[in-house]
Amino acid sequence: MKLLSFIADGRASFGAIKDNGVVDLGARMAPCTSLRQLLEAGRLAEAAKLVASTAPDHPLDRISFAPVIPDPGKIICVGLNYRDHVAETGRTVTEKPALFVRFPCSQVGHLQPIVKPKVSDDFDYEGELALVIGKQGRHIKAGRALDHIAGYSCYNEGSIRDWQRHTSQFLSGKTFAESGSFGPWLVTADEIPDPSKLSLQTRLNGTVVQNTTTGLLITAIPELIAYISTICPLVPGDVIVTGTPGGVGAKRTPPLWMRPGDTVEVEISGIGTLRNKVIAEPA
Repeated sequence: MKLLSFIADGRASFGAIKDNGVVDLGARMAPCTSLRQLLEAGRLAEAAKLVASTAPDHPLDRISFAPVIPDPGKIICVGLNYRDHVAETGRTVTEKPALFVRFPCSQVGHLQPIVKPKVSDDFDYEGELALVIGKQGRHIKAGRALDHIAGYSCYNEGSIRDWQRHTSQFLSGKTFAESGSFGPWLVTADEIPDPSKLSLQTRLNGTVVQNTTTGLLITAIPELIAYISTICPLVPGDVIVTGTPGGVGAKRTPPLWMRPGDTVEVEISGIGTLRNKVIAEPA
């Protein structure tokens, strides 16, 4: 099942893709008003039955995509989690995963513009696999970690590189308003039994700039969940963004930055393609 958050007829809702349209679950599954609340209530199976028996309410081309989870409790990002990216940065592989956070205001949905900040020209792409937690847990064992995942999506972890380098901490360059994107939808975990066997490709204006498979993650998804859940409880709707491969614009000669008017795409097998135009922040 493909689940999404969207806006139609001026109303924010959530639903599922069916026959090139959207079944509006938000209009039918009260009191849940968001996809996060649906996951919290443990109603995925109920939603699937409803989708199977219901005609679409909206054509896909008549909705505006929101971030898959517009209101997550946590967005936890993993840095330096592919060896080719570690190598291009001149760093060394760390024993434990490097973590930082993004805030919900830093992300937009599929087909919505991402914003190049007016304070920087060093706007970089980072195509990544994101997962969404579906079942609460603390001190989750790696062997049971996949049971806690609701599903998977694409993420463009747009990075403002000069601000990222202001200090040794990444956050200042990683969470500018509307600088990243999340979508187009959530593919439920039953359709992706092994998330280590996906291909990931990032394209800038149609040119491939990143190309990898998720089996090359340094810290695999089960171990990421085990590590992060030791630090804090993971709850339904939390998002983990698993890391970007080599090929980022900052490490090219000359650097390849995203500019207003560019189109950036992140495509992951079994999920789909997240596509966004780049615009300039208003003066």
